[in-house]
Amino acid sequence: MAPRLEGKNISVTFGDIFRKVEAVKNVDVSLEPGQTIGIVGESGSGKSTLARVLAGIQVPTSGQVTYEGKNIWQGKTSYPGEMRRKVQMVFQDPYGSLNPRMRAVNAVAEAVTFHQKVVGNDAKQIAFDLLDRMGLSQKDAQKLPRALSGGQRQRVSVARALSANPEVLIADEPTSAIDQSAQSQLLSLFSELIADGLSIILVSHDLGVIRYLTDRVYVMESGNFVEAGDTAQIFSNPQMEYTQKLISSIPGHITKNR
Repeated sequence: MAPRLEGKNISVTFGDIFRKVEAVKNVDVSLEPGQTIGIVGESGSGKSTLARVLAGIQVPTSGQVTYEGKNIWQGKTSYPGEMRRKVQMVFQDPYGSLNPRMRAVNAVAEAVTFHQKVVGNDAKQIAFDLLDRMGLSQKDAQKLPRALSGGQRQRVSVARALSANPEVLIADEPTSAIDQSAQSQLLSLFSELIADGLSIILVSHDLGVIRYLTDRVYVMESGNFVEAGDTAQIFSNPQMEYTQKLISSIPGHITKNR
């Protein structure tokens, strides 16, 4: 059986004939049903570019991404038809991914209408229910993005993604722009989603978050995977100096709890 989501020989090069930057260099990554994987590395390592490739936002220079064995690209369109609903992405900057003129509940209701073909008050009620699951009250759900905290905005973004009832969630640095309390709430939410069977690709420079949530880890440096393995194996016996350095920076208060 084919993996749920798989990237083979993925490379991404930016620039022109005068100056080229190899952001991702011939990497392979695989996500099985019900699995949570982490892609970790320092800023500039290429992990966010790879996430965008897997989400169908960035076209790879070479290589192929498949969903359940099918190429995600059909001409210039990624994740065509019903496939689009199944893979959703949560971005690092929740404010940038939300319409600043649209109240939180309306932003989610818009996504509900698009993905579930539900309109009007029915879509709005589904949106309220999703936001309630994210821990937002009806009062906060009716606020504009600028009136919400960073953690609340990130949870609105997660609600929009979940409105599609996806099978895969790709989260790019979802905790980097929020405070410690909001991070704890978001990690608890992700734990619930994982328990419900959602497959997640979690991209982060924070190995503490990766250790808390994931089953398997890919460690990325300068566009390459320098180490990969089961999370417990990577943390108990990292082989590469780069991985050892990252692990040494983990905040002690975050622990694996699954």
